[in-house]
Amino acid sequence: MTSTILYTGKTHTTGGREGQSRSDDGRLDVKLSTPGSAGAGTNPEQLFGAGWSACFIGAMTHAARASKIALPAGTAVSAEIGLGNGESGYFLQAHLTVSLPGLDRDVAQSLIDAAHQTCPYSKATRGNIDVAITLA
Repeated sequence: MTSTILYTGKTHTTGGREGQSRSDDGRLDVKLSTPGSAGAGTNPEQLFGAGWSACFIGAMTHAARASKIALPAGTAVSAEIGLGNGESGYFLQAHLTVSLPGLDRDVAQSLIDAAHQTCPYSKATRGNIDVAITLA
């Protein structure tokens, strides 16, 4: 089976959690700050949650099209990316809350399950971090 890279996002970050991150095309230019600090910027956990949420909606859209179902206009995913510290060091955990207003719960859950199997973020984190996905 051959693979094709569809897109490569390129960023350059300086200063770590108290720095700046920019994309090569200039579309992303954000200040970074430590989670919970009074810093003016965002943090990697928020960026990861935003990326995963957007990707997950795309995966649900794909699953819905395959099932000839229209996603409701109010479709949304809220992500909570937790940064923790334990005996083995720092770790991440995630909780996605999916809103598919107006869809039958069984249909909505089947779209969520399908999306979690195909979403690249879900695949990348599978078996690596604790993930919970809830239908709102």
